[in-house]
Amino acid sequence: MKRIPSPAWLMLLSLFLCGPVSADESSLRVGRFSVDASPPVGSPLAYDPTIGVQTPLSCSGIVLLGSGEPIVLCAIDWIGVGNDGNREFRRALAKAAGTTPNRVAVHSLHQHDAPACDFTAAQLLAQHGVTKVRYDSHFAQQVIERAAKAVAEATADTTPVTHLGVGEGEIEKVASNRRVLGEDGKVKYVRYSATRNPVIRDAPVGTIDPMLKMISFWNGESAVAVLTYYATHPQSYYRTGLANPDFPGMARNARQAETGVPHIHFNGAGGNIGAGKWNDGSKENRQVLADRVAAGMKKAWEATKRTPIAAADIGWETESVQLPVGKHLQAEPLQKILEDTTAAGPVRQAAARNLVWLRRCEAGDWPIEIACLRIGKARVLHMPGELFVEYQLAAQKQRPDLFVAMAAYGDYAPGYIGTEIAYGQGGYETSERASRVAPQVEGVLTGAVNRLLAD
Repeated sequence: MKRIPSPAWLMLLSLFLCGPVSADESSLRVGRFSVDASPPVGSPLAYDPTIGVQTPLSCSGIVLLGSGEPIVLCAIDWIGVGNDGNREFRRALAKAAGTTPNRVAVHSLHQHDAPACDFTAAQLLAQHGVTKVRYDSHFAQQVIERAAKAVAEATADTTPVTHLGVGEGEIEKVASNRRVLGEDGKVKYVRYSATRNPVIRDAPVGTIDPMLKMISFWNGESAVAVLTYYATHPQSYYRTGLANPDFPGMARNARQAETGVPHIHFNGAGGNIGAGKWNDGSKENRQVLADRVAAGMKKAWEATKRTPIAAADIGWETESVQLPVGKHLQAEPLQKILEDTTAAGPVRQAAARNLVWLRRCEAGDWPIEIACLRIGKARVLHMPGELFVEYQLAAQKQRPDLFVAMAAYGDYAPGYIGTEIAYGQGGYETSERASRVAPQVEGVLTGAVNRLLAD
């Protein structure tokens, strides 16, 4: 009988007993990182200057090692990270981890009492004398540097992974579709995150994904890190001037404290989903919604099934796509607004953001990257913008044999991304104010997702 070398025998025994193992260069390993992403007083939140921090914002994630170059997944409690903000964030984390930017995903959770980051738009505004409106590039760069340092430390201090856990739990009375259609098939009401009108609140829930997806990494019997995915706008109320991660961040923090395991939460395809049916904007509802999300996280945790996992079970594929620019974006009128010193700061800021996206699309040399993380029988799609939930549901329907999760709000530059039919239905999300892409975007994104899920 051929004798099994001692190290291999020990590895097999540890897997059999579900006990922890030590790391080596060929094993699957995970590093964890988290830094404070809260803005200083005076720095702009999405709509107002910061007057304080109610609950610290976080920039957290994991580094996966052992399967080719490292993979970095990062989630930040900001409203959005777009254009050069997203690109520079990914470049910095890639350098810190010793990998390439196309193996790094940076996603925001889209809280509204939180900062935005877009170096390209901020630079264009500064050229026209507009500063401290929505963007604080100096602060954003400091957070990127802190995150990069933490990623470098996480890459050097990893924990072996022997098992993968997947589970899901239904979240009740949180999500509802924002677009309430009338009998003519057009949007009759937009049910925003806080809806005070009881008639609009009482409309049916509509199309949602009620399930929170959970992926966890284990070393034997010990959980190392938890990733969660849930599709909804994360606002209960906002414009307080106090930075806070709102109810999904509160739920994440609570579960992390309860389990003692780092939790990294990603917002799913929640562009047309919010809490409006269950939320009239009352301040006490923030904790109610947080408790409901935490309850769903607990269900997913308790439903988790673990299977052995190895480095060979990990894969990372990307698709670069050119999204069709919205026909309403025209360079000359946008430039005039940007140069109009009598226009309000937010109006000029919107023009700058639109102009940056238009120029990017016209140049054609800076595509959007769609990525898919393969972990055993699980797949995680990393998507841009404020994506409609239909994309998430379609991906899950395409591969019912797999555990499919989705993180949206990656590159924030496109704004809202609706389905093709939605652009003819009216409503805020597909209006010229909110969306910077054309209806044909559905075919482009669906094609990329289908290719990524084919294997």
